[in-house]
Amino acid sequence: MLNRQSICSGAYLESFDSLPKDLLWTQAQIDQSLAEALAARPDDGDVWVFAYGSLMWNPISEFDERAAATLDGWHRSFCIHLIAGRASPTQPGRMLALEPGGHTEGVALRIPQAKLTEELRILWIREMVTGAYTPRWLPVTLRSGAVVQALVFVANPGHAQYRGEVRADVIAPLVARAEGVIGTNAEYVYKLLGALTDCGMSDPYIDALSQVIARYA
Repeated sequence: MLNRQSICSGAYLESFDSLPKDLLWTQAQIDQSLAEALAARPDDGDVWVFAYGSLMWNPISEFDERAAATLDGWHRSFCIHLIAGRASPTQPGRMLALEPGGHTEGVALRIPQAKLTEELRILWIREMVTGAYTPRWLPVTLRSGAVVQALVFVANPGHAQYRGEVRADVIAPLVARAEGVIGTNAEYVYKLLGALTDCGMSDPYIDALSQVIARYA
């Protein structure tokens, strides 16, 4: 189960022990990545995190403000080869990331300065199991019109798990079959679709993928 207890206890990382050792990041690598991201912070104070996938419905990290937001210059893409979590080596699936171009509607979560150390470490353990993402500080526009610098996890195209073919009709068969210890890959897509709907948002790519997946049910 992906929750705060499993991450803090170490059970979450242990669930990925089946991954190749050269792919799985150590806790030291995860901590180093977090330190580098914090060193690159554009300003002090609270930290905004841009949620565009499972962070929208299961943030785990504690925050004190949640606001609808848009990130320009990036779009959703199931471009990361997935063999753990919601998939397995025998039933591989795809994990969501962001790639350059277009725009993405999501949610900005504000983590207060007083809780940064604990909450960002939980976030990094969750997201950087293999280093398939690149943490970036990017401007996002809140629904109020305010622009904030937010932490965003985008695809790392140089990573071994990166895949360039992301069309819905091509990846849907993989996503429809994939299942792992956290759940099914298809469930992730449907939960994302629901989270977007709850926020009054939509993404044509996610709409198309969910429709094609449904044909394999």
